[in-house]
Amino acid sequence: MMIEGAERFGLAQLHQFRGRVGRSDMQSYCLLLSDSEEAAENERLLAMTRTTDGFALAERDLELRGPGEVLGSRQSGLPELRVASLSDVATLELSRREAIALFKRDPDLLHADNRLIRERLDSFWDRRAELS
Repeated sequence: MMIEGAERFGLAQLHQFRGRVGRSDMQSYCLLLSDSEEAAENERLLAMTRTTDGFALAERDLELRGPGEVLGSRQSGLPELRVASLSDVATLELSRREAIALFKRDPDLLHADNRLIRERLDSFWDRRAELS
């Protein structure tokens, strides 16, 4: 299989494509051809040569391309809302505990100290409503 412009695909997609060859006892190959000379783009493709673990490739793709918008239409890039690494369990647990404590103290985020959080949430949901 030969994939031209491979840099346009996510690593998870490329991993799936690669899995479509080599299903018999005959030798097979998956060639990834890049139209880009950018090091960042080709770094993603090099990850394909280092592992066949789909989960590891998905994490690497997330690190290199960013998650895009969880509730929006952008499929890559850094979001306005920063998200912890899924493997950073301690930070995720701490964040969850802090969020629960905050909403117990101020469920509607009306306290002056929480004004900026409320404004960001309102702005986020307003943009989300525009997309639907």
